[in-house]
Order: sequence, then structure tokens, then C-alpha cells
Amino acid sequence: MNVPVLEPEDTVKKMITFIRERMEEAEKSRLVVGLSGGLDSATSAYLAARALGKDALKAFLLPYRTTSSSSIEDALLVAGELGIEHQTIEITPMVDAYFQHFPSADRKRRGNFMARTRMAVLYDQSEELGALVLGTGNRTEALLGYTTLWGDMACAFTPLGGLYKSQVRQLAAFLGVPSRIIEKPPTADLWEGQTDEGEMGLTYDDADRVLHALFDLGLDDAALAAEGFDPALVARVRRMVDANAFKRRMPPCCLP
Repeated sequence: MNVPVLEPEDTVKKMITFIRERMEEAEKSRLVVGLSGGLDSATSAYLAARALGKDALKAFLLPYRTTSSSSIEDALLVAGELGIEHQTIEITPMVDAYFQHFPSADRKRRGNFMARTRMAVLYDQSEELGALVLGTGNRTEALLGYTTLWGDMACAFTPLGGLYKSQVRQLAAFLGVPSRIIEKPPTADLWEGQTDEGEMGLTYDDADRVLHALFDLGLDDAALAAEGFDPALVARVRRMVDANAFKRRMPPCCLP
């Protein structure tokens, strides 16, 4: 039971309309995007350039000292292919200045702080340019909670937010995103050797199949087992979805 294959031409048309409508509502004409060299940010940039034209989009490369050279090369490749304005701002001095006070902080704390630092830079630049921040997240990450609250989740809108990771790959191929970006292992590049799938303990393809069965088809555990899903995999996905539900809603408040 696989995630449905996209009709890419229709999907791109809908997303272009979506982007233009969000810009009109906000009375803005420019976007900023953080280019990591990964699939989601590249695909988002290709969509935005199609929707608004290359002059309406400015990309920022925000590397830390452990960021791989291949990530930087891939981000520059996207910027060059699209012909968009881009700027590199090192976040190393900002991050290291903070963690001088907390030298024993583990890599998760450091990774989350990097993600939030990058978003702080993007929002400051958006203010300078009179622009909106383009989100790059996908549905798989949102449902699993594989996101940093107030970090990569922060944005004005996210065109890919309704697509599973496997569908983003399909869309990227249609848009002409370089194959080396589509095919490389997804990574937030938060520390050396880090990969999304290694950190989550499951593949995106497996996660997408389970999420599609749960959220789009509404299958219960018995039906999932009948379809051949590994109960341990289903349980793991359910735990991630449930434990991170707070990330998908506005902070609760107590009404008087």
C-alpha cells in the first residue's frame, strides 16, 4: 500500500496559485528562504521562483562549522540554477558564543539552537527586505514531529506542507531539481554524519506508507496488520505522531 503518485502538473499549478494568494493576502511581493542544500528547501525554492519570478526570491545559506561542504555546494547549485539572489551568513559565531556558557550541552540542544538561530536570521532578513519567510516543511515531518518548534517550523506559509516526503521527491523531479539533491540521504546537517532516517530510526518511505494508511485511509491496527504492516513499525509511528501533537497546534490557553 503505497502513497498515491502525484499528478505533478496539476499539483504545481495549485501550489503556484497557493503561493500567489498568500502573497496577495499579506500585501507582499518578496520571499526569503533558507537553502540547506536539501530536497525540501530546493523544491520550495523552485516552486517560489515559478510562482513569483526569480527576482522575488532571496536565498540565504546559513552554515555552521560542521555543515558539510556538499550541502553548501548543493545549495549554491540550486541558487545558480534558478538565478536567484543569495547570501551566505555563518551562524557559527552566534551559536558558539551561546554555548560557551553551556559547554556540556548535548548535540540535540545544539542542533535545536542552530535551527532556531537560522530562523531568527531569516526573520530579521525578511524584515529588512519587506518579505515573507517561505516554509519548506513537508507533511511527513509535521506528523512525526521531526521538526524544531520555532525553528524550521516557523514560516509565513509552507507549500509542501500537504505532501509526504516521497511525494516531494516526485514533485522535485518534475520541477527539475538536480538529481543529486533528490537522491542523497535526507539530513538536517545538525552534526557530522547526521541523517534524518538514522535519527528517526525508520525510513521516510516506511513512515509515509503508515501515515497514509492511518490519516488518509483511516485504517485501524487490524486492517493494517491484514495489509502486511509490521506492528512494531505502526506502533513506532503512532508514538511519534502522538508525542509530538503539541507541535501541530497553537499553544493552548486557559479561557476565563
